[in-house]
Amino acid sequence: MPRRNLAELLAGTVVLAVALGFLIYALGHSGARRIGAGYVLHARFDNIAGLGIGAPVRLAGVPVGRVLSESIDPQTYLADVAISIENGIKLPKDSSATVASESLLGGEYLSIDPGASNTMLAPGQAITITQGAVSLETLLGKFIFSATNMVSALGKAAPPAGGATAPGPK
Repeated sequence: MPRRNLAELLAGTVVLAVALGFLIYALGHSGARRIGAGYVLHARFDNIAGLGIGAPVRLAGVPVGRVLSESIDPQTYLADVAISIENGIKLPKDSSATVASESLLGGEYLSIDPGASNTMLAPGQAITITQGAVSLETLLGKFIFSATNMVSALGKAAPPAGGATAPGPK
């Protein structure tokens, strides 16, 4: 019996060591990069649904920062989002920010499209050209509403069923 317990203990230890190795490998090669120290910018949106603190900020699909905080501006009722951008990345003053979705299942991030201005945004300034999150449910609702209206309009303009038509001039 003691031999069996020792074998089971060794097998369990090997399984745990292999699992730990896989975990370390996965964390090291997940494609996630650590965002270094950066400067803070702000952006205001009408809708940031799904965008959370810590969400990535991407430029050309590459992570260049993180969302630091979210708050409501009491005068405009817009969402004020503070973001951190890596120090090596300088953004033109006419850059735009969009709340984008990674997939249909969610996973929002902030996408930055650089502008063409020669003047760069300074730390603490705001990105003024923004587009909020687009709700899939809202889009589907608008589509269904317009499709229903179109079908009912076609139903009113269609000739009566049965093929009977009024006799025309001969």
